[in-house]
Amino acid sequence: MITSPHDRRPLPAELRAYLDQLVEHTRSVCGTHLASVIAVGSLALDDYRHGRSDVDVTVVVDDSLPASAVHDLAEVLAHPRLPCPAPGLELVVYGQEFAGRPSGEGGYLLDLNTGPLLPEKAGFDAAGSPAFWYVIDRSVAHQAGLTLFGYPARDVIAEPERPELYAALRASIREHSDGEGHLADNRVLNGCRSVAFCRTGRWMAKRRAAKEVATHEEDFRPLIEAAVRSFERPRSASAALPTDEVRAFLARVRDRVEESAGQGSEPDRHAD
Repeated sequence: MITSPHDRRPLPAELRAYLDQLVEHTRSVCGTHLASVIAVGSLALDDYRHGRSDVDVTVVVDDSLPASAVHDLAEVLAHPRLPCPAPGLELVVYGQEFAGRPSGEGGYLLDLNTGPLLPEKAGFDAAGSPAFWYVIDRSVAHQAGLTLFGYPARDVIAEPERPELYAALRASIREHSDGEGHLADNRVLNGCRSVAFCRTGRWMAKRRAAKEVATHEEDFRPLIEAAVRSFERPRSASAALPTDEVRAFLARVRDRVEESAGQGSEPDRHAD
């Protein structure tokens, strides 16, 4: 078990104190039941943008942790009780048995959204939530999770099976095609990330994925480049992108996912 902070990878200066407090509060509530606290999302993929990116954290606990402690954790970590310096904190808690096996289910004990710009949510029943968010996040955690406390991410979070990941990508594309509740630039860049994963089998930062995809999707290069420029602004200043073009691009993304799924369980790791 490693106890040195932050997995020896640097954290953004704006978040260090906050993440230290988050780990301290989580340890206080969970005690010896706490297995790991892991940064995922943009922090794990080295693309955090202060003022734009959320803080994404996965917590793994022993299955004997009382349910009351999970509710206590949601209260202790909620903004502004623990002031979040980012637009939001998206924190998911899993039991160790579930997290340690491949699954296409949501499977969480707690799904907490909190922060100055994020609608408040504390969910305790995974059956009522779309599973794809959690399947993708666990895959990112397995590949690149940044351990803030406890066992390394790869040791406690299993990589979902490839068919489950393709199913999650399909659901993600449907969600972003509808568009409701999502910034246009994020819809495009998540699409780029899906295509890049299908090509390489690795999760990339959104801007890196956009650069990779733009070289192969010339028809959509102006849209992708506009999405990157918008993504580099604060959320309140994000640009409106042409709705029809965004939907057409996501239809292309869906085709790329279907092509990869039809070729077998493994992506083309040698794609240029």
